[in-house]
Amino acid sequence: DRVCQDLFRQWSPLLRQAQQVSVLLWAADGSEILEYGGRLEEPFEWACWQGVANPARPYRGDHPETASIHDLPRPYMAAPPVFTYGWLKDLTAALKRIGTAATGLPVRVGATFDPGPEFARSDFKYRRHREICMGDTMGQGTMVCCYATLNADDRPYAGFPKGIPQGTPFGTFLGRQSKHFLADLGFDYLWLSNGFGFGLETWGLKGAVFDGSRFASDRCSEVREKSLRFWRTFRAECPDVPLETRGTNLSTGMDLSSDAVPWQDIYREVTALMPPPNSPWAALNGDFGLELVGWMSHIAAAPGERFPFRYYIHDPWFLNSPWLDRYQREPHDIVLPLTVSRLDGDGRVECPTELEFLTVDDSWGAMPDQVPNEVTPHILAARAMAPDAPGPLVWAYPFDEYHAMTFGPGDRLGEVFFGDWFLRGAVNQGLPLNTVVSTANAVAILARRPEALSASIVVTPVPDADSPWDHALRGWLERGGRVMFYGPLRHASAFWLDTFGVDLREPVEGDLEIEPDGSSDAPDGCRTLRHHALLSAGPLQETPRDGRNPPGLRTARQGTARRAVTALATWPGGGMAAWVRGTVSCDPTRMGGHLLVPYDARDAFPAEGLMRRMLRHTGWEILPLQRRPGQPVPLLCLARHAQGLIIAGYSPDTTCALALRTPLGAPVPSGWDAWMEDGKAVFQPPRAWLRECRVFVDQAAAGTVSCRISRSGFPTVRRRLEVDGLQRATVRFLPEPGTADRVVVTHQAPVPCLNAPRLATRLEDGPLGPCLVIAEVSGQIMISW
Repeated sequence: DRVCQDLFRQWSPLLRQAQQVSVLLWAADGSEILEYGGRLEEPFEWACWQGVANPARPYRGDHPETASIHDLPRPYMAAPPVFTYGWLKDLTAALKRIGTAATGLPVRVGATFDPGPEFARSDFKYRRHREICMGDTMGQGTMVCCYATLNADDRPYAGFPKGIPQGTPFGTFLGRQSKHFLADLGFDYLWLSNGFGFGLETWGLKGAVFDGSRFASDRCSEVREKSLRFWRTFRAECPDVPLETRGTNLSTGMDLSSDAVPWQDIYREVTALMPPPNSPWAALNGDFGLELVGWMSHIAAAPGERFPFRYYIHDPWFLNSPWLDRYQREPHDIVLPLTVSRLDGDGRVECPTELEFLTVDDSWGAMPDQVPNEVTPHILAARAMAPDAPGPLVWAYPFDEYHAMTFGPGDRLGEVFFGDWFLRGAVNQGLPLNTVVSTANAVAILARRPEALSASIVVTPVPDADSPWDHALRGWLERGGRVMFYGPLRHASAFWLDTFGVDLREPVEGDLEIEPDGSSDAPDGCRTLRHHALLSAGPLQETPRDGRNPPGLRTARQGTARRAVTALATWPGGGMAAWVRGTVSCDPTRMGGHLLVPYDARDAFPAEGLMRRMLRHTGWEILPLQRRPGQPVPLLCLARHAQGLIIAGYSPDTTCALALRTPLGAPVPSGWDAWMEDGKAVFQPPRAWLRECRVFVDQAAAGTVSCRISRSGFPTVRRRLEVDGLQRATVRFLPEPGTADRVVVTHQAPVPCLNAPRLATRLEDGPLGPCLVIAEVSGQIMISW
């Protein structure tokens, strides 16, 4: 009881904001479900190991004391206790009883099924029924595939008292066993771990329809039916239990193009299914672009209004506690994903509704207070600044289109593969992308409530000719909207070829020389564009028309062949469209691991960074001040809250400075100092940050401008910001909703509560909404409301 009481006590500041509490028990690896025979007095193998409990090969070394825990697992303590199913039933009851008493909230308890070898010894998976281990993620034959079938087995099981018949679908077996196990032991839901249910190779870029050298489009329908057979057979046996899923570590487009995972059908057919949370892999490999892109792609078209955010604080199986070690006690994997939101068909913002922690205990069974004490304030701060309007960039995700490309006529898997891998690299190169909407909902927004996107730039693949999205975008641009396209124009209408002044000519791939663009963005980097058709939606064909060299056009050459890689177009009503062809700048000879491996920037131009660079044509400039080619650049997320701009970021290398400019001027976040130079604010950002920004400065002079949160000091004032260091500047201020008419700006105020000369302000409708303008001011101002 004491351990349970401690659990709820530690997280009580967060639980005070909750409506329900869920406790997921990772008692073993799910083999306790597979083995369950209906007898509570029987023991089960449990997760008492540090390291891979079922190594792919037996350890044959001479020094076990120095062997890796991946090769030679160790129990977390000498002589771990033996647990029975009856003990587990008592534990689930205790958690509900104690949790409800401690919190006053309903408490659910969940069970876990994991397809892999990591967590507990499994005789079922790795001795008796190796036929179900079709995936090679952690070595040959190490991962259970959801659409496997079982060989005959005469052992009695709770759902199969006479044994398993030959050829039983694994979905049937797991579903029936789960129904008995969950009901008998008092569990309320089931967690499907590590991608289970979503393909053959749920951790990797290769799979059932992509072998690393070709896409097998002809197999997609067959593999789709196999995947759906799992869900259908499982739900036939276990129809009502709520399901939660880890999903894959990748994205919808990656899952489709490698494993033909039918997300669309799964979302339509499988009842009581929670969408996956963000992947924890970024804690391990620093690939936050993949985490954000993958998560947004999975939630863009998920049904219902609920989706979870998960944070990785302890890894009890592998002797690390990410908050304390991998994250360096820095909150970047809190502040970045908690700026993520999605839009419904009316343009309303939806944020994560579930908060999950993996796990609350460490590798020694301890629950150190330090972790919840340090993590909780960052969670609360991020929730307090959660998005309430679409972000400056809104990703229109082609969820339906990617499924049509995968399972429809034609061979278009390469395009599906390209899109998300390209944007993964773009986010890692500093593109601030954290609001998502499905293209179906985007069409509805532009038809019913286009003003919802008036302060946003829509980021989208080039639409197919004459599709609803194609026509919606044309109308949006004519009304003054802004769009950033990526991808080939091969299937676009002639309208877009004319708009960007290009024609489709002979295909070119391999090494090209990209022309400089005159910017200071990594000026000394490599200019070799390595375009591999396999990874980049085919060869380069877009060719500038003779005599055209408009602003925004950038090309690459191979011999006499010249191909466009970016282009720009404007409309009389203020509409603007940028286009980036896109190259996945990764090495196709290094596809033996889980992910595509980017080229070193000293050997190949990081083409994904062109998305960020093209933003400058929209008034947004994000300029990493790299000290060397290939230096990791800060990742950025931009969100809106209470009409302010929220800036979240992560610096993988804190020696890389960052220069920013917005359409309102150079941003000066609350609590920060900025060096003003060339119209931009230059920062030396910390490892992780989350800041509100309401002050934007335009001044010709270089110098430090600071924005400090000041005390109220006056009964009628709720907030004050002190801005200092101005030199003949124009300052723009984003007021909170309903406060513009009571904002007071004073000049050279010695103390907040004393009178000082008031400055004139004017209210204008700016590109980020209503803002107050203070013109030609020097020194210090105090903004009070």
